[in-house]
Amino acid sequence: MNPQDVKRALGAGLLSFPVTHFDGNGVFQAESYRRHVEWLAGFPAPVLFAAGGTGEFFSLAPREIPDIIRAAKEAAGKTAIVSGCGYGTEIAIEIARGAEKAGADGILLLPHYLIDAPQEGIFEHVRRVCQSVGIGVMVYNRDNSVIQVETLQRLCDACPNLIGFKDGTGDIGLIRQVSATMGDRLTYLGGMPTAELFAEAYLAAGFTTYSSAVFNFVPKLAVEFYDALRGGDRARCETILKDFFYPFMALRSRRKGYAVSAVKAGVRLQGFDAGAVRPPLSDLTAEEEGILDRLIDPWRR
Repeated sequence: MNPQDVKRALGAGLLSFPVTHFDGNGVFQAESYRRHVEWLAGFPAPVLFAAGGTGEFFSLAPREIPDIIRAAKEAAGKTAIVSGCGYGTEIAIEIARGAEKAGADGILLLPHYLIDAPQEGIFEHVRRVCQSVGIGVMVYNRDNSVIQVETLQRLCDACPNLIGFKDGTGDIGLIRQVSATMGDRLTYLGGMPTAELFAEAYLAAGFTTYSSAVFNFVPKLAVEFYDALRGGDRARCETILKDFFYPFMALRSRRKGYAVSAVKAGVRLQGFDAGAVRPPLSDLTAEEEGILDRLIDPWRR
C-alpha cells in the first residue's frame, strides 16, 4: 500500500491498536495474536496499529517487532497494518526498516526516548526516519516531542511520505492551528488515552478520526460510539459515555499504566489468551477485573 493509500485509509474510519499477546514466559504468542487481529479486522476499522502504545511498544525489543507485524499482516486481510516505531533516531530507523521489510503499510513514530529536544532536533529526527523508508509515516505529537506548526510545515515539505499527525497533548489551540494550517496535506488522528472522552472536541478541531483502545475488547461499542459521533447523535454519545466510558475511566485511573493494563484485561475477558502485561506495567487485581467484566457484559462478542 503506497503512502497516499494509507493516508486515505487512516481518514476512512475508526482506528485501533491491538494489544500484543504474550505467553506465560512473556514471549510473543503469534497464534493467539492472529486470532485476535482477525476478529478485529472483521469490524469496520480500516487501519490497525501493531506494536503500538497499547501494544506495549515500550517493552518490546526492536528484533521482536517484525514478527508481530508479519503476524498482523497474515491475519488482517484487507485491513492496513501500521507499525509502532520510536526511541532514538538510529534505533527508530532500524525499527522502521524492519517493519517495512516485514510488510507494514506504514509506521507511527512515537516520541523519541527520554530527553527533551529543540524543534530543530525533532525536525532532523523525523526527517531521517521518514527518508529511511518508502512507506507512509505518522508522527505522534505528545510528551517530549511536541511539534510546532512551523516545524511540521518544514517536515511536510521535506518528506512526501509524511502523511499523518496524531495528537496526544490535548492542546486544542495547537491542534486547531495545525489542522487549519496544513489542511488536507495530512490526516489528523486523535490520540489521547481513552480517546472517546475527547472525541467531540477533536472533531470540532478538524480531526475526523481517532484510535480507540477499547476497540480491542468491545469493538461493537467502539464502532457504535464512532458512528454516533460522526452522525451528530449527541444523545447517544452521552449515553455511551455515561454507561461505559466514565466508569472505565474511573477504573483506568486507579493506577499508572492501567490505560494499557485495563485494555489487555478486557481482551482476556473476551476469551483471547493475551497473557499478562510486561514490566514496568502491572495487571489489574482480581477485584478490578471483576468490575471490568461486569462493565463489558452487555457487549460480549
